[in-house]
Amino acid sequence: MKLARARKRLYGAALCRMPFRSHSAPRLILASASPRRRELLAGLGVPFEVMPAAVAEHEAPDADPREMVRHNAALKAEWVALRCPEAFVLGADTTVFIDQLVLNKPRDLAEAKTMLRRLSGRTHNVYTGLAVRRQCARLALDTGVASEVTFRPLDDATIERYLAVVNPLDKAGAYAIQEGTDLIIASWRGSFSNIVGLPIEETKQILTQCGLC
Repeated sequence: MKLARARKRLYGAALCRMPFRSHSAPRLILASASPRRRELLAGLGVPFEVMPAAVAEHEAPDADPREMVRHNAALKAEWVALRCPEAFVLGADTTVFIDQLVLNKPRDLAEAKTMLRRLSGRTHNVYTGLAVRRQCARLALDTGVASEVTFRPLDDATIERYLAVVNPLDKAGAYAIQEGTDLIIASWRGSFSNIVGLPIEETKQILTQCGLC
């Protein structure tokens, strides 16, 4: 499988800059710079550190979204785990899927508007992949979550109003369900936190398997 082979091409391992102290509880590291994931994970009450993974994510628009997010989540977790082998590392990746196309982060405002027009008045899927790695124990846990979101019909004026209050450029599908909700969202089904970027129930379950929750 192409994605599986690509994930093996990790950068050379380096020593973790934050040394592990064997007398303390095992560390949890979030391999993401997303402030939304950081806030959601903090809600579980589990101490963690943040170390964004410097990897090139797979973002082909015609990719299988379920496979793509699981691949990217594992890629991030493995990159950090190689550098901090004693730590538990949590990786996550989220995307939007409609019309057999993956909608990742838009490159500019023009592409963001195009994405919002495509989503207007329709239902789409949101997929998140989760991965936990612990290099010293050869631990690898993976799961995926799906939710559905239905947009209100959006005219150009509404799209402009939405973009005036939300930065779409760091968000898959050019929107955040928790921001400007009344402007664009008609309804959703499934995990709300998954749509935000980190399905909290499933995250709690996978961290419980690690003895962290």
